[in-house]
Amino acid sequence: MMNEKLPPPEQSAELDTLMLIIKSFLEHLEYTLGKDKYSATRHDIFNALAYAVRDRMVERWLDTQQAYYNQDPKRVYYLSMEFLMGRTLENSLVNLGLLDDFRDAMNSLGFDLDVLIDQEQDAGLGNGGLGRLAACFLDSMATMGIPGYGYGIRYEYGIFRQNIVDGAQVEYPDNWLRYRNPWELDRQEHLHPVKFYGRVVERKDAEGNTIFAWIDTEDVMAMAYDTPIPGFGTNSVNTMRLWTAKSSRDFDLTFFNEGNYIRAVEKKMLSENISKVLYPADHIPEGKELRFKQEYFLASATIQDVIYRFRKNHSDLRLIPDKVAIQLNDTHPSLAIPEMMRLLMDWERLDWDTAWDITTRTFAYTNHTILPEALEKWPVWFLEQILPRHLQIIYEINDRFLAQVRLRFPGDTGRLERMSLVEEHWERKIRMAHLAIVGSHSVNGVAALHTDILKEKVFTDFFEMWPERFNNKTNGITQRRWLKSANPDQAGLISRAIGDGWITDLDQLHTLAELAEDREFVHAWQRVKQENKKRLADYIFRHNCIRVNADSLFDCQVKRIHEYKRQLLNVLHVITLYNRIKADPTGDFVPRTVIFSGKAAPAYALAKLIIRLINAVGDVVNNDPDVGDRLKVVFLANYSVSLAEKIFPAADLSEQISTAGTEASGTGNMKFALNGALTIGTLDGANIEIMEEVGRENIFIFGMTAGEVDELHRRGYDPRDYYHRIPELKQVLDQIAEGFFSPATPDLFRPIVDVLLNQGDNYMLLADYASYVACQEEVSRLYLDPDEWARRAILNCAGMGKFSSDRTIAEYARDIWGVEPVEVRPVLEFRKHDGPA
Repeated sequence: MMNEKLPPPEQSAELDTLMLIIKSFLEHLEYTLGKDKYSATRHDIFNALAYAVRDRMVERWLDTQQAYYNQDPKRVYYLSMEFLMGRTLENSLVNLGLLDDFRDAMNSLGFDLDVLIDQEQDAGLGNGGLGRLAACFLDSMATMGIPGYGYGIRYEYGIFRQNIVDGAQVEYPDNWLRYRNPWELDRQEHLHPVKFYGRVVERKDAEGNTIFAWIDTEDVMAMAYDTPIPGFGTNSVNTMRLWTAKSSRDFDLTFFNEGNYIRAVEKKMLSENISKVLYPADHIPEGKELRFKQEYFLASATIQDVIYRFRKNHSDLRLIPDKVAIQLNDTHPSLAIPEMMRLLMDWERLDWDTAWDITTRTFAYTNHTILPEALEKWPVWFLEQILPRHLQIIYEINDRFLAQVRLRFPGDTGRLERMSLVEEHWERKIRMAHLAIVGSHSVNGVAALHTDILKEKVFTDFFEMWPERFNNKTNGITQRRWLKSANPDQAGLISRAIGDGWITDLDQLHTLAELAEDREFVHAWQRVKQENKKRLADYIFRHNCIRVNADSLFDCQVKRIHEYKRQLLNVLHVITLYNRIKADPTGDFVPRTVIFSGKAAPAYALAKLIIRLINAVGDVVNNDPDVGDRLKVVFLANYSVSLAEKIFPAADLSEQISTAGTEASGTGNMKFALNGALTIGTLDGANIEIMEEVGRENIFIFGMTAGEVDELHRRGYDPRDYYHRIPELKQVLDQIAEGFFSPATPDLFRPIVDVLLNQGDNYMLLADYASYVACQEEVSRLYLDPDEWARRAILNCAGMGKFSSDRTIAEYARDIWGVEPVEVRPVLEFRKHDGPA
């Protein structure tokens, strides 16, 4: 009789889990935060919840690290100056399989989990695709069981908080740590000294070998903060380790005793500035020096940590390439190469050839840009003053490398000059991309076209010397974050139709293609999209006080504001539409809401002026009664991961309109398409591969190809030819130049027109204008057929299988790193019900 009163075993397990969560939450509220229900603030409630979630991760985290130690696999160390993680709470609950359990637990206590999720500050330790790619890669490595670590800097202030004041971008500090970061654990025992300045002295040892000592240095301590990165549907929890700068001493007692309290703590403050802010202003020497120090700080602390971890199980340093793979995410961490050489030679007393063999077999380099200004070069005098020992090592690397070049290409002095690590112009500089190529065994681009350009144009000499080093790894995104978490309604619709295997095998989305003709599924898809658009429309009204028509075409361009990304071309089209409506106020126009979002670098004057133009055009368009709901222009301030998660699910049209041959890959294009937006774009970056996967007929392609861009440059490009030939274009540019959108300051936007007409239009907006406008007309015609639009949107989503970061990581693991997944088993049996095993 008693058994009849007991709940079924599965219900009992659910109750146990619920009670465990509630108990953990309440204990953290009381014992970790020292609060009760009367004194707790909303931040206290969020933090107590986050700590309860972190507990579930820590259990698996410890199991994972123990498995790595016991099984001793080869490990991956991913070095990146940026990790744009966004919010952690919801993503962690999804990956742990505990979202519904925690939602129920919070509901039982009277809290709305979605409201608590919105309390979290974005961890904005990056500015765009580079940092978000790094975050997606960490998610994929954990999900796939790849033993990997992310290494970066724990910036006290992340990418600035952007406000729009009178149409202009105004930057405010992003104090993301104001209410603490509950996800991290400080590792005060993991401290590494990082040296700057000083001088190098030479001496001979007993065997007559030259020994180098770097002395009289100013030292900063790097202290580790670890954040667990849970995989989906697995026990694996990997680590992101971020370094913060600590002074080697808190204050100078001599100055303190003299009453000079400022000088007593001056060195502490200067030392700790290194990890103070992401992207210090680089238009002033002090900012450039700080950025250079940040790059070395990351490199030195990480390489010391890697060697420390390696030595736990191994004494023979020649085994490092068999147990360690280090991936450089762009050129920023390239100083890790001479740092590895310094440690192996000066600390470990290895000879040059052995140390160089270890280094080159360990390092791999990912290039993310072909823009000359983005290929880092540091003045030689920087290294002479700040890193004198590393300059010696770089010179030695260069001498030995150029000797190889002379042997391979005798008499080719031009090649020697082009390939040298030292640029011999009016100011001698170290070419960091060249250092990364020479010091690595693999060099990869991030889209097929990008890699071809690296081989054929940017690094042709290096490709001719080492063709085997060059390979392509097209970028990807994690579907856990960018579909399952960001767009739960669409994710649920897909799972009900084809199962949820796509969450770890995105290729399964191909099955959706069969449903693109299913009327019931198409209409369900449309309902999901419409609800997402309504939610974004509500957000726009709350934050911008602009009412937009949720039935209009949501035309979205959200990314870093930069000339080559051509937000300005989008603005020219908006003004063209406005002029057409004004010319025919009673005409039939397809309603369109054009949404921009993105940040301009604080010192990038033209990009900031483009933001002002967007807002000025919006002020005119949005308040013109002739226009009404047929055209709206919205700039959403403070673009971030959490804002992106609102925009992508609601978008109808994805603007990927960079000049062909300038965008390395792009990942926003993948996120939009995965969420059912159609792409309008050039044949640039990963757009080409998206077109190949979804079909040319399901994407809007316009403009010149990369080859045609080069050919036009060779023939001689005169933007004024297009200005005089295309009346609508001339009207738009004249309006901008003559102050139509800035009547109070008529010359405000004249510099933009000057760049286009008198300074060469470097990114060929005017050459692509007519093709872009014509393609947008095709977009409008298709939008009038909602079922056909939805069919193509479903086919776009169905074609996204290739663009999972899981696929990208699998290729890195197989082709570059030579690593295998590690199975992690829970050490304690009672943990198994906490989530998917």
